[in-house]
Amino acid sequence: MIQQIKHKQVGKFEDTKFEKIHNEIFEDSYEASKIVAAEIADLIREKQEKGEACVLGLATGSSPIKVYEELVRLHKNGELSFHNVITFNLDEYYPMDAENRQSYYYFMHQHLFDHIDINPENIHIPNGQVSQEELNQYCIDYDMKIKQLGGLDFQLLGIGRTGHIGFNEPGSHINSGTRIITLDHITRRDAASDFNGIEYVPKKAITMGVSTIMKSKRIIMLAWGHKKASIIKETVEGQVTSNIPASFLQNHPNTTMILDQEAASELSRIKTPWIVSQCVWTDNLKLKAVTWLSEELKKPVLKLTDKDYNEHGMSGLLSIEGSAYNLNIKIFNKLQHTITGWPGGKPNADDTNRPERRSPEKKRIIIFSPHPDDDVISMGGTFSRLIEQGHDVHVAYQTSGNIAVTDEEALKFAEVADQLSLSSEETNFKKIIRFLNSKTTAYGDSSETRKVKGLIRRMESYGATRYLGLDDSKVHFLDLPFYETGEVKKNPVGPADIQLISDLITTIQPHQIYAAGDLADPHGTHKLCLDAIFESLASIKHLDFMKDCWVWLYRGAWHEWDIADIEMAVPLSPDEMNKKINAILFHQSQKDRVMFQGEDSREFWVRAQERNRNTALLYDNLGLAEYEAIEAFKRYHF
Repeated sequence: MIQQIKHKQVGKFEDTKFEKIHNEIFEDSYEASKIVAAEIADLIREKQEKGEACVLGLATGSSPIKVYEELVRLHKNGELSFHNVITFNLDEYYPMDAENRQSYYYFMHQHLFDHIDINPENIHIPNGQVSQEELNQYCIDYDMKIKQLGGLDFQLLGIGRTGHIGFNEPGSHINSGTRIITLDHITRRDAASDFNGIEYVPKKAITMGVSTIMKSKRIIMLAWGHKKASIIKETVEGQVTSNIPASFLQNHPNTTMILDQEAASELSRIKTPWIVSQCVWTDNLKLKAVTWLSEELKKPVLKLTDKDYNEHGMSGLLSIEGSAYNLNIKIFNKLQHTITGWPGGKPNADDTNRPERRSPEKKRIIIFSPHPDDDVISMGGTFSRLIEQGHDVHVAYQTSGNIAVTDEEALKFAEVADQLSLSSEETNFKKIIRFLNSKTTAYGDSSETRKVKGLIRRMESYGATRYLGLDDSKVHFLDLPFYETGEVKKNPVGPADIQLISDLITTIQPHQIYAAGDLADPHGTHKLCLDAIFESLASIKHLDFMKDCWVWLYRGAWHEWDIADIEMAVPLSPDEMNKKINAILFHQSQKDRVMFQGEDSREFWVRAQERNRNTALLYDNLGLAEYEAIEAFKRYHF
């Protein structure tokens, strides 16, 4: 695969009639990042053998972090030296102090430069402190340095949701060079979590220009996650336009886009492969195709005709199934069988076509919640239903969630606690009040402050679970160590995190586990928490009780499962939906000023309500029963 990516020279991608940029899709970003790092390492070694400098263009943001980690690993293992490497970074906020923790200078040294043997004089990062008077000449000189070295041998890129490369926002010209640019609102909103609010995100940046990037001999662009899916489709399949600067790469002779499955999910060959080429019609693909056609034509599944299928590239599917009538009935029944009011299984009922087993009648259940509110936001109705139906339900909050509590909220609680204290001595609360009143940076809380913020989340969780009828003894706060950095950037998941999860599962020996499968979380905690669960399951799956354990994945406040992925749909009545909302509202610290909002400005209870109602509406439009709301789950097989 490394050689395939490295040496495939492409102008127009020929694998499908839609794609205009060569791209490779991987199961996950970890494996993909290793392969990209291997190509960079090969290039560096090749240049070393020739006695030449290797000129790299580097990117920042979350996408290249794993690439840099792998390059650092290769260096520390003695497999790679950077003594001949010269780097030029794409961009930097303006104005920006290099030592600021939000600067790209700080980012690059934290993730790469401080851990390798590169000559500091060979590191070039746009200077966010250049004066306005010197800025124009500074940008010209930045491009001239690259030109004098013979251009960039390799350019690593990410892509923003606006389609920007570097900070070349929509409207950037193909001939643009390094310059100052005003950041798009979407770009600033996406960076808000790093700056503790959009109001603190700089409005300008220095960026390498489109022309400079396009002169690179080799370009690899990285894109991870479903939030990038729509812009990836436009970049790869749309027209070349300055409204999507990344689309200029269609005209570069040696570009490859490296995608994970979610980032590639909107590409035609993934989303609607039947309109691209001949398909191998698996059961899941049949379900995906029929529900897509129903939504596309706004017709219930049972009303689709032979003509509908033939006109939308599915004649091959009809030839397998015999007729639209037969296929419609099959898919309708499959969808209907996902719906259940008994998420823990219905006692004394035929479970042949039900999502869950009927026995044991009363199941032991663990609901894993990455933050102290994901449980009620994502599956509060199902949570309540499981308790009401008599199951032994436990909820495990994987992280403290302290970083999502604002300083103002923590200060309010500390002041109340201090006022209630009869002591005139220096209490922890007085220390916290003094710390918060003198705090000048977005993050870096003291341990006492983190504890208070964590306790705020913890007490809110107790309020919600008590309201749903769960005894306090069934509520577990794991406080996984990887999270406790006090900053957006977390530590890697380690053995201690996995052991805490394994110990809980082994103690309870559940028949059902619910876990958050929503990877759109703006600060990545959901993915780390899910990875920790998966690693834990892998380590204990040999135990006897695990043979009877099923894992169901829910999605959070940002995204819902595609209809073809839903394997259990739990309908909620209006009263149950109201109960779910009330449980969410116990999390008051997350109600009015959400620290990690993502691209959706609505409050979490509004998002959850509309998402669940939209899922119910989707089932209704497909011709199934009409419900107030539906929570959806997908089974994970370990």
